Amino acid sequence: METIPEALRHALHLLWSGDARTYTAMAVSVRVSSLALLLAALVGIPLGGLIGLVPFSGRGILRVVLRALMSVPTVVIGLVLFAVLSRSGPLGGWNLLYSQTAMAVGQAILIVPLVASLVDAAVRSADRRVQDTALTLGAGWFRSALDVLWEVRLALVAAVVTAFSRAVSEVGISMMVGGNIRGQTRNITTGIMLETGKGQFAMGIALGIVLLLVALGLNTVVQAIEHSVEA
Repeated sequence: METIPEALRHALHLLWSGDARTYTAMAVSVRVSSLALLLAALVGIPLGGLIGLVPFSGRGILRVVLRALMSVPTVVIGLVLFAVLSRSGPLGGWNLLYSQTAMAVGQAILIVPLVASLVDAAVRSADRRVQDTALTLGAGWFRSALDVLWEVRLALVAAVVTAFSRAVSEVGISMMVGGNIRGQTRNITTGIMLETGKGQFAMGIALGIVLLLVALGLNTVVQAIEHSVEA
């Protein structure tokens, strides 16, 4: 068994040498989580905007439900999705189990409540005069809603980055509906679990470093966007 300094040196060597297993897992993580984010944004941003901008009966209850769903363990989502996509499940004929598509759908389900809640909070914090002014000038409700979303665009970017970080770092869904198949569904987090379980700490540390670099890169992009908007 390697010591921690030895494992760290080995991990850096794997990254520097372009180890195929490491970079394949990274590619799977980025591809799957990006698709999950796209799906979640298509649902979560309109849902959050609707909750924040349109008063309707039960809006408070819906907010409570969304916040409660944010705390659902990933293994629970993975279990439900596994049951749905398994051969005996209602969608078993689609043959999606143990695929990147199944992983992306599961991650999207995980982060939709997060995106919707953050967008809702951002819209509620916006200056209400933006929408009122747009409506006064003849803009329809949809156009005025877009004006409000543009007003809180930095908060939307932060919501998207937060959701992506949540998706790319989860492990329960990826393990249960992805199957951790090497070169196909093995991503960074499931790779860390597998390699650490086998005593291959160098590979686990290498994948951990990659995950940290992805997080650092995302936050760097957000920081650059904030500076460009404020400039």
